[in-house]
Amino acid sequence: MSFSFLDLNQTTRDEMIVEITNDITNNQLYLSKRLSSNGVAGYPELLKMAVQQHDEVWLAEQLMQQNRLNQIEQTSRGQRKVPINAAITLAEGEFNRYYMRALCRIAIIDGLKLEVYRAKAVDINRTESQNKIGQIIDPKTLLDDLRDSIGVDSALGLPAGPNSGLSIKLVN
Repeated sequence: MSFSFLDLNQTTRDEMIVEITNDITNNQLYLSKRLSSNGVAGYPELLKMAVQQHDEVWLAEQLMQQNRLNQIEQTSRGQRKVPINAAITLAEGEFNRYYMRALCRIAIIDGLKLEVYRAKAVDINRTESQNKIGQIIDPKTLLDDLRDSIGVDSALGLPAGPNSGLSIKLVN
């Protein structure tokens, strides 16, 4: 099941590319430790292609190919197999973060607000996530938070952790 990004259009995609390009230029692009050396090398271009022409599902499919993910990861207790859904979690999370960053930019320029909604059905509705649905979010505050929270949960709790299914939409 893929996300339903309500405001994903060419303008949003263009703004996503601006954010990705800025992160690459400033050496701020999140590169998961689960990516292999091959995955790290190809990830920036795959992310841009997903944003320009595809979606998070396509990105996950690409990450699962050509040994782009490590099979084993280090933990505090030793080693373990990388979870089977690692590519999906990474692709969904990062595509959604750049989507939200793009909407923040658009909302700031156009004087709009942002509302939290469930963009993907989930098996377990966390109370914390449910409580965020319908909240109106300040775009500047969220944009700063998302830019500062690279590879970790943001202070505002959006997108509310991996697999939350939450995103944002533009509102007047």
